[in-house]
Amino acid sequence: MEPTRRHFLVTGTLASLGSHTLGQAVVPPQAAPATPTVNPGAAGAVPTMGVLPAAGPAVSAQEFQAAERLMQVELTPAQRTEAADNWRTSMAPLAERRTGPHMLVLSDADVPATVWNPQLNGVHGGVLSVASTISVTVREQPTKPLPTTDADIAFSSVADQGRWLRGRQLTSERLTRIYLKRLKRYDPQLRCVITLTEDHALRQARLADAELLAGQDRGPLHGIPYGAKDLLDTAGIETTWGAEPFRNRVPKADAAVIRMLNEAGAVLVAKLSLGALALNDVWFGGQTMNPWVPNEGASGSSAGPGSAVAAGLVGFAIGSETQGSILSPSMRCGVTGLRPTFGRVPRTGAMTLSWSCDKLGPMARTVEDTVLVLAVISGYDAGDLASVPAPLNFNGQSTKVRGVRIGYFERWMHEAPATEVDRAAVAQLKKLGATVVPVTLPDWPYDSLNTILFAESAAAFEQITLDHRVDQLKMQTPEAWPNTFRQSRFLSAVEFVQADRLRRRVAAEMTRLMETVDLLLVPTMRDEMMVISNFTGHPALCVRTGYIELAETRSDWLPGSMPTYKLNPPARVPYGVTLIGQLMGESPMAEAGSALERASNASAERPTGFA
Repeated sequence: MEPTRRHFLVTGTLASLGSHTLGQAVVPPQAAPATPTVNPGAAGAVPTMGVLPAAGPAVSAQEFQAAERLMQVELTPAQRTEAADNWRTSMAPLAERRTGPHMLVLSDADVPATVWNPQLNGVHGGVLSVASTISVTVREQPTKPLPTTDADIAFSSVADQGRWLRGRQLTSERLTRIYLKRLKRYDPQLRCVITLTEDHALRQARLADAELLAGQDRGPLHGIPYGAKDLLDTAGIETTWGAEPFRNRVPKADAAVIRMLNEAGAVLVAKLSLGALALNDVWFGGQTMNPWVPNEGASGSSAGPGSAVAAGLVGFAIGSETQGSILSPSMRCGVTGLRPTFGRVPRTGAMTLSWSCDKLGPMARTVEDTVLVLAVISGYDAGDLASVPAPLNFNGQSTKVRGVRIGYFERWMHEAPATEVDRAAVAQLKKLGATVVPVTLPDWPYDSLNTILFAESAAAFEQITLDHRVDQLKMQTPEAWPNTFRQSRFLSAVEFVQADRLRRRVAAEMTRLMETVDLLLVPTMRDEMMVISNFTGHPALCVRTGYIELAETRSDWLPGSMPTYKLNPPARVPYGVTLIGQLMGESPMAEAGSALERASNASAERPTGFA
């Protein structure tokens, strides 16, 4: 079975928790030790820790001995007794926030005080020190004639659709109705739509047509129908996060990215599926499927965007990634996915899984289309403390590959999950004139960085974990969020800080590496780089460059969690390689990706049954 982006859930930091619980060593409650007598209000007295009334049940030395196995530390018998006797007093400040007289419920708007800044140098006062210009030049070519079939129009690029709209060969209302019809026809098979926004979309389309007719052009996305992963708030329209506890959630305001797309004149036709709370491809409506192999999951968590774009159900889609959630479904479904630099796209109004890793980005059928979308959704928003303005200067006519330094990991190219397509991409870049050089990274415990993700995600969903609403989620398996959220309550704060320190060291190592090359080319699902680049905040671009034969369906889930099937005969499916760019270096990354896309000539084929 292929390695998946989520295997760390059972092989990483939390793996040792699976066979030990505090409940294995529970003894009858003992009398609580007396609270120390203090006088915190005495004049001149030094403030003293541990003066709140003791909280929670008494614990025993035997329970601490069991807990030692959880975190792999060792105490002496005397140290266990001391810790147990003092535990209720030490717990009091923690219990005060959750259950004490000064209980405080933290809302979605309460973000951590610490904000991750991937740029070790060069950022001052939250604004990049370089000019934050955005300039995107669409590749000039003779305007193609409008196709004669609705399917051909639906699978056309955003750039071409925009030309037809501005040339009055096509109306936004007709284009929107084409996509609405396809969404209704194919969603029962793919399960990629959570909410169809038909009335809303037709109003937006008619407005776009009226504006274009009056000469008011809002840019290349004006009148283009799109889908949004259903973790982006839409005012008055359900935003469910794909999860049972939130399926009736209706926000009052649009997310920043939705607002930006509204201002650009784009037309929202559907809220697309995501694995519940942004994990894999199963949501409360079932599993989202891959159009190329309809009995295979689309991968996740941007499963709906990947499936819908691949099947020609939307012009483009907005996905999100914390660790693989744009790249994985893009590779699986054969679409182009662009994961921006952390901070480039504001996340205001998007569901939080990890404050320091979440990123929003476009998924489309060409590299050029992803950049057209990225140009619209980039920028600073006051609601996202990590967001910054950043330059984006893409020339669709460019062939800026000659002389570009592209690093690759030679050993990785000969190990799973690499394929002949990965190795062919290295050779193709050489033919295009790039300087391709082998690079290395230290052999460090990168998966231990996931302590940060586990802690942040468990904090984000603390309330539904404590009140057991997380038990409503469809997937209740060892690698699914319910188990991870529960286990994360037992993470050590010390381990969290150590992981944070390691993160800084890894970021410095990536800075060193990226000073020697302009881009990296890596197998899309290589776990080390998936973890590293998401924690360091580097941008990534998944580009379809070839095809492979598939003998068995793939899955994000552990064996036994979801069924897989032998394919006889094997299925021919698209495969994408991934480029990793410099921080805020989406422009050269996209130009190289566009050149590789054109040279490989692999992006035009459509999935059988949806063409």
